[in-house]
Amino acid sequence: MAIVDYGALKLEAIIAILDGAVLVITLNRAKQRNSYGGTLPTELIRTFDLADKDDRVRVVVVTAESDAPAYCSGADISKGWGGLFKPEDEVEGETAHRDTGGQVAMAIYNCRKISIAAVNGHAAGVGMTAMQLPFDLRFVWEGAKLVFPFVRRGINTEATSSYLLPRLVGYSRANSLLLTGATFSPTSPLISSLYHEIIPRREDVFPAALALAKDLASNTSQISVAYTKGLLQHPGDTIEENHILDSRALKLTGSGADAAEGALAFKERRPPKFPDMLSKISSPWYPWWKIVDVRHRKAKL
Repeated sequence: MAIVDYGALKLEAIIAILDGAVLVITLNRAKQRNSYGGTLPTELIRTFDLADKDDRVRVVVVTAESDAPAYCSGADISKGWGGLFKPEDEVEGETAHRDTGGQVAMAIYNCRKISIAAVNGHAAGVGMTAMQLPFDLRFVWEGAKLVFPFVRRGINTEATSSYLLPRLVGYSRANSLLLTGATFSPTSPLISSLYHEIIPRREDVFPAALALAKDLASNTSQISVAYTKGLLQHPGDTIEENHILDSRALKLTGSGADAAEGALAFKERRPPKFPDMLSKISSPWYPWWKIVDVRHRKAKL
C-alpha cells in the first residue's frame, strides 16, 4: 500500500507520530480538557482506519499530554446534548442517529493491530467508553478519577459500552459502574480488572505503555495478532464451533512464513523477524464473520 505520512494529514484534535512500528496518537485538546468534540471523532476514525491498512504499523498507542487537565473529560456539551445530533436525525427520526462514540469505538475495536490506551489523567463519559473500552490493553494512572456519569446526566450509556463493558469486567461490575454513575479509583475492585497495569505516577503511564508497545511491535506477528483478535471478538456459539474456527485459523497461520520464522527464531534463540503483512492475507475465509453495515440508508456518516 501507499506510504502514509501521518504528519501530512493536517490533524487538529490529535497528533499522530509513527515511532518505528508504533503509531502514537496524542489527544490535542488540552484547552478543552481533551473533551470529545470538534474534529476529534472523525480524526480518530480516519487514523485508525489508516493504521489498520498500513503494514508499517504494528501497535497503536493513544494518550494525552502528561500535563493536560484530563485524559478525556467526556463529551463536549457546551451546546447541550442537541449538539451531538445531525440534521438528518430531525428529518428521519430516532432510527437515523448514529452515535459518533460508537463509530470511534468500532474503528478502534476493528483495527487489526494491537491497540493500547495510556490513560494518564482523569476520564469521564466517552473518555471511559470509546476512549478506553475498545482497546486491547489499557494502562492507567492510579490517581485518575474515573466515571460513567450517564444516568446522572439524563442519558444512557453509549459508544457500544453496553456491549463491551460487561464482557470486560462482568455484568455485576458493569451494573455497579453504569447504574450508579459514581466516581471510582482505578484500584477499585469494580474496575481494576479493566487495566493491564495501574501506574502510581502519572508521568510514568505513557512510557510504560510505549515500552510494551515497542516490545510487542518487535516480537509479535501481524497475522497472528489479526487472527487472534478475530477469534476473541467473533467466536462461535459453542465450544465445538470455536474448535472448528481456531483449527482452521491454525492451519492458515501455521502454514505461513511467520510461523516458520517464529519456530526458527526460537530454535536459534534470537528475536523473530516476521515477514508476513496483513495486506498480503489471501485467504477468502478471513474474515469469517458477517460484516454488518451500520450506515442508515439516508444518513451521511
